[in-house]
Amino acid sequence: MMNKLKGAGSPPPRPTLLQLLKGLIGGTLGILCLCLLGQYSGVPWLMAPFGATCVILFAAPTSPLAQPRNVIGGHLIAASVGLAALYGLGNSYIIMSLAVGVAIMAMQFFRALHPPAGANPILIILAGKSAVSLGFLVTPVLVGSVLLVVIAYFINNYGAKDSWPVYWHGFGKK
Repeated sequence: MMNKLKGAGSPPPRPTLLQLLKGLIGGTLGILCLCLLGQYSGVPWLMAPFGATCVILFAAPTSPLAQPRNVIGGHLIAASVGLAALYGLGNSYIIMSLAVGVAIMAMQFFRALHPPAGANPILIILAGKSAVSLGFLVTPVLVGSVLLVVIAYFINNYGAKDSWPVYWHGFGKK
């Protein structure tokens, strides 16, 4: 039993200085751009789950969870579920809990799993109808996730042997 609690593996190798700098620069630049665009446009471009998206994009860029399809698709799917739940069923804890479960299932089904997007239904339902509308799918969800992917493209390909992303599409593949 103790062996199972301790774990059989070892921690991942220490990141290189370049990897550390990519995390620092990518996360800072991604969130700063979203903040500034929101400030100058008067439209919200930032939502809390994007902080976690930056962790995956810039600290684990080869993960399937960090690929554009997963980032953009996952955020769109989960936010759509959150909006449908809020406007179709209301804003109770049961509805919010169910919306998170349905969002996870839908992201799995469409093979666009992105863990930070699991927070989207919570954010949407807690914010309520007065704060979010269908336009929320465009800004901040779509535009924000696309901007983070574009920034990740440049940051993750700087000084890299392999190119990022590992894949762009694949919605029709088995």
